[in-house]
Amino acid sequence: MKLLRIGPKGHEKPAILDAQGVARDLSGLVDDLAGDVLSDEGQRKLAALDLSTLPALPDDRIGPCVGHVGKFICVGLNYADHAKETGKAPPDEPILFMKATTAINGPNDDIEIPRTSQKADWEVELGVVIGKRAKYIAEAEALDHVAGYCLVNDVSERSFQSERGGQWTKGKSHDTFGPIGPWLVTRDEVADPQNLGLWLDVDGVRRQTGNTNTMIFGVAFLVSYISQFMTLEPGDIIATGTPPGVGMGIKPEPVFLREGQVITLGIDGLGSQRQTTIAAGA
Repeated sequence: MKLLRIGPKGHEKPAILDAQGVARDLSGLVDDLAGDVLSDEGQRKLAALDLSTLPALPDDRIGPCVGHVGKFICVGLNYADHAKETGKAPPDEPILFMKATTAINGPNDDIEIPRTSQKADWEVELGVVIGKRAKYIAEAEALDHVAGYCLVNDVSERSFQSERGGQWTKGKSHDTFGPIGPWLVTRDEVADPQNLGLWLDVDGVRRQTGNTNTMIFGVAFLVSYISQFMTLEPGDIIATGTPPGVGMGIKPEPVFLREGQVITLGIDGLGSQRQTTIAAGA
């Protein structure tokens, strides 16, 4: 299934795509795409619906594909060639950091360039959405705790991230820095999360091309690993790292985002996003 949320910010309705690509309104049946709705049982109930009986939603703004996200967990330097372009050695264990949930944005919403920003950057990533509580789980069981997958742009401000002291979170958490969606694609429709092509363009120029098969740490390992340090709850999102081609890695001179640019990105089977960069508001 392809699940999505449609409507104005803060007032999105849960929806499901039918075979013709029409978004059908689920708001009469579930409050949101969150909590128990993401569980295996919740998904079975949605899969059993006769979608032709559900109202079609208008072609409106697509919001973030998951509601009420508790944790937005990110994995750093999870592609060896990306680590190389940043001048760092591939990690021996996953590097984890948090992205503020206030950064979560719709897939086609504008991205703000923060005030005093010098090095705003892009990162196409596979997002993993948790569907069942996970604590101290084995790698062999990890994918049973996954509701599905989504496209993430882990937008970053490199000077905030690396030159302002402390951890990476301050460079990752500006409002609008976490577009997710357009869809939450349930795990039964993703045959192998370790064989998905990723791409990203800026103003029509291809900047990133990669495949999840080159991850250092795969999805199952990451879910198991993270569950050793914190309990994962339904609706939590894990952004699994980015392939090479980020702005900070471009030679001979890095290239960073400025106002008025267009970013497009996608992952096989998970849809695409399109964002325009704008000046930060109040």
